[in-house]
Amino acid sequence: MEKEKLFDAERNEAQLNAKPEPGMSEASEAALEAMGYKQELKRALSVPDMLVYGLIFMVPIAPFGIYGGVFSDSGGMPSLVYLVGMIAMIFTAFSYSALSKAFPVSGSVYGYTSKGINKPIGFLTGWTMLLDYLLVPTLLYVVAAQAMSGIVPEIPAVAWGVIFILINTFVNIRGIELTVLINRVAVVLELLCLAIFVVMGAMWIVTDPLSNGFTLKPFYNPETFNIGLVMSAVSLGVLSFLGFDGIATLSEEAKDAHSGPSKAMVGSLLIVGCLFMLQTYIAGCLSPDGAVFADDPDNAFYLVAEIAGGKFLYILCALATAIAWGIFNSLAAQTAICRILYAMSRDGNLPKALAKVHPRFKTPYIAALFVGVLSLALVIVFSLVLSIDDISRLVNFGALTAFCVLHVTVVWHFFIKERDGKVFMHLILPLLGFLIVGYTWISLDPASKIMGITWIVVGVVYYLIISKALKKNVDLEV
Repeated sequence: MEKEKLFDAERNEAQLNAKPEPGMSEASEAALEAMGYKQELKRALSVPDMLVYGLIFMVPIAPFGIYGGVFSDSGGMPSLVYLVGMIAMIFTAFSYSALSKAFPVSGSVYGYTSKGINKPIGFLTGWTMLLDYLLVPTLLYVVAAQAMSGIVPEIPAVAWGVIFILINTFVNIRGIELTVLINRVAVVLELLCLAIFVVMGAMWIVTDPLSNGFTLKPFYNPETFNIGLVMSAVSLGVLSFLGFDGIATLSEEAKDAHSGPSKAMVGSLLIVGCLFMLQTYIAGCLSPDGAVFADDPDNAFYLVAEIAGGKFLYILCALATAIAWGIFNSLAAQTAICRILYAMSRDGNLPKALAKVHPRFKTPYIAALFVGVLSLALVIVFSLVLSIDDISRLVNFGALTAFCVLHVTVVWHFFIKERDGKVFMHLILPLLGFLIVGYTWISLDPASKIMGITWIVVGVVYYLIISKALKKNVDLEV
């Protein structure tokens, strides 16, 4: 009885100080051990830490770099894209939330499907996810390196890519706490840049005689609006929010693995969606017809920013984009893929070396080194083999396919296998999510599907080989 009173007192004091309850990490470790794993990574992440990580992965200022394409494809309604995308992706966030509570492991959808359906499906889902997570850092490094080369042409783009890779690989090996610190600095800097743009933009809209004032056109333009554009906005919006799911890879480093990641995923998705709508709304009011960037869509947002803040705001937004993508966003991406490689190799599906944990820093350091070397190689040969569009296609195929399997896993595990009877949460919501993501998947171009399906076939062959090898080893031991 005395022990229980002491525990209650400690818990109440912790809640007053807004800190996790004592024993929360222990409970998370016990849940992990119940699934057959031992605690190796360091549990140091609070819900705010993971929420910041999700924001950085999605990049609060992401529209800076892709505004021209979004504006054009949406018929001049960029804010509509992010509104629809946020609503569409909330169904996927709910599915992640449900499964992260049931299976608090680092492997994200790989771990969920392995436990919720079976190991072969889990492996193929994880293998497909590799298209997304392994190639995202490369894509980010190349885009950021090109941006920095444009700002400082004396240094080649490849050199910038190497610098970014070395910085992020060091941070990933050094420990999750250093990653958290950098993420906090990153989110402050990105929000500060965004605030400067919003304030200067709003002031110009209100005071400049050339301004058309605030308008609803970024959300709804009656001259271009039609149902086809709305459906196109769904596709654009869904792809713009890729990254919040990376929080699921941090479950084994979360202090509260049961509900912490789920709260952070939903929260980061809603916050970044509002930020996307805010910045594209201001940009849409600054240039409702897009005439200012008609001849240079690649630099659309920076040219719009120049209207309100001159060359200063142009350079600030361009530099912020380069640093956000090249260091902060790619660091989050590398952190996620290292955890997926760690989880898959721990289960024997990839070389065991990738599951080695640094004795001091408690990070999967071999996986971090592997991702760093792979990214370096891909950045160097990038221009010789693949284009940015090719890489983007593979990334989108991997992410969307994994999302589809995620929704199926929720229905199979909770509604069919466990028969929990929660029709709305575990049947209707995941089915809606599946339909939205499935529509986006179908909308992918044929080249994406051909390359993606080829990758899956390679994965099937690889899995059959390792399964046969493992079975042979077991027979020999018997």
